[in-house]
Amino acid sequence: MSGAQHLENFLQFLVAGLLTGVVYGLMCVGLSVIFGIMRVINLAQGEFMMVGMYVAYYLVGLIGAQVVLGDFATPYVAALAAGGIVIVFGMLVHWLLVSRVSGVGGIALEREGHSAQLVLTLGLSLILANGGLVLFGSAPVSIATPLASTPWVIGPLYGEEVSIFVNQGQTVAAVAAAGVVAAFALIMAGTRLGRSLRAAADNPTAALYVGIDVERAYRIAFGFGVGITAIGGGLLASSHPVRPDVGSDFVIVMCAGVVLGGLGSLGGAFFGGLTIGLVQQLGALFLPNQLQNPALFVCFLLIVLLKPEGLFGRAARRA
Repeated sequence: MSGAQHLENFLQFLVAGLLTGVVYGLMCVGLSVIFGIMRVINLAQGEFMMVGMYVAYYLVGLIGAQVVLGDFATPYVAALAAGGIVIVFGMLVHWLLVSRVSGVGGIALEREGHSAQLVLTLGLSLILANGGLVLFGSAPVSIATPLASTPWVIGPLYGEEVSIFVNQGQTVAAVAAAGVVAAFALIMAGTRLGRSLRAAADNPTAALYVGIDVERAYRIAFGFGVGITAIGGGLLASSHPVRPDVGSDFVIVMCAGVVLGGLGSLGGAFFGGLTIGLVQQLGALFLPNQLQNPALFVCFLLIVLLKPEGLFGRAARRA
């Protein structure tokens, strides 16, 4: 294989890693919101992502949806709408269950550690995964979009030998994911809601004294966290098969991205997910399939060894 061919392969996998990593970053931001504001380790985050994927899939299938929006826009609008639906679902789950073991209602349990939260969210994970199996069946599905099979060609970049094929569907998904992250960052930085969420994260007791409803803030944070990840799932549904157990494929990726970026750092979580996407795709260039995930976690362990607080842990420890 010539040097030009090696260069083309490297650039191709680099672009694919960047596009995949942006969506991973969005999913990691969702998990980081929950931990950064509530200090809850949500083991069911992957299953909420799965719910978002199925909601997006069925929204695309609604009669007239593609007629109104067109084949190109429908999958991405459906992913955003799925996020809104999962936000409401997540707030309901928090009100009924999660609030019992976290926040003001779970102070006594929190003093004993996170065991109650871990057991509850693990139970939620099992219920959602098996409930999805009952409701949707085990056959994988996906969202069909013409963009997923249509590339942009960049090049030739080096004589007539090097060209890069950029998948249009993945590019639109990455742009949408980056837009959601930017919009959420603006909400957190420049709105009254964002300030109340940050106050509840920094000092819940002081927030109560100044009139902030901390339980409501936690409920909104949990809804935002699972809804943002659900949007990421909806954006992935056109390039990744949707199954009831798909959450297990991504929950470790999300946890690794959050730890890499620094616990509680939204920007760090995004760049942690981006790093994982790059390592995952570039690993496919140099390693056989069975060694790609081990390579991902070797990189993870090296970063944790060299910088235990994460890439951005010192810059922003809280959401």
